Amino acid sequence: MSVRGLTYDVDAVVLDIEGTTSATGFVVDVLYPYSRARFAELLTERAGEPTVARAIEQVRELTDRPDADAATIEKTLNAWLDEDRKATPLKSLQGVIWSEGFARGDLVSHFYDDVVPRLRAWHAAGLRLYVYSSGSVSAQRAWFTNSPAGDLTSLVSGLYDTENAGPKQEPESYRRIAVSTGVPADRLLFLSDRPGELDAARAAGWHAVGIRRPGEPYFQQGVGDHAQAGTFDEIAVSNSRSTS
Repeated sequence: MSVRGLTYDVDAVVLDIEGTTSATGFVVDVLYPYSRARFAELLTERAGEPTVARAIEQVRELTDRPDADAATIEKTLNAWLDEDRKATPLKSLQGVIWSEGFARGDLVSHFYDDVVPRLRAWHAAGLRLYVYSSGSVSAQRAWFTNSPAGDLTSLVSGLYDTENAGPKQEPESYRRIAVSTGVPADRLLFLSDRPGELDAARAAGWHAVGIRRPGEPYFQQGVGDHAQAGTFDEIAVSNSRSTS
């Protein structure tokens, strides 16, 4: 059962994207095919670019195939895509492709209707907002820059992914973010639809709320014993220490 009227006095809110601020279906049905169609060109024509070269080497390391060619790496990326595997090199290459797609106007991101007004209100109330997603930082930046409501990056104080913070189901990743932001663990609130991520955040001393939206992959599974909300409107967040 959804718990209404959740109230938190914190300094910052850290946001997951898929299933939390935005529909997983948009990512799977729009962004995944867009990247799949462009992996081959990226791997063959731009392999010398630093981000691409680093991702290629990471794929080779993860698959223990140091001599894997572009075709083999593309096959691996597509297999990971089918598995929805949160592999850092996959997310890095998707970030390159999606950032360029957003910049060209091929793509516009998705946010649930309750999200943007609530983010603006929290920001205006003196709360810092951060993003922690399995998608790369470049993809996150493109996502918030190219929203249906316009450029939202001014609302966000920092972006974290599996490369600069670590895996999302490990408490150490959340401790690393707390140190990076300078916000004490007990003054951080994490919003996500995935129970394993919520468990890890709580183990690191954070507050955590599970977001359960009908139609999302984790809706039926639920969020374990965490507080839960169906929309951001059900969460009251304030910052008693704000001077704004």
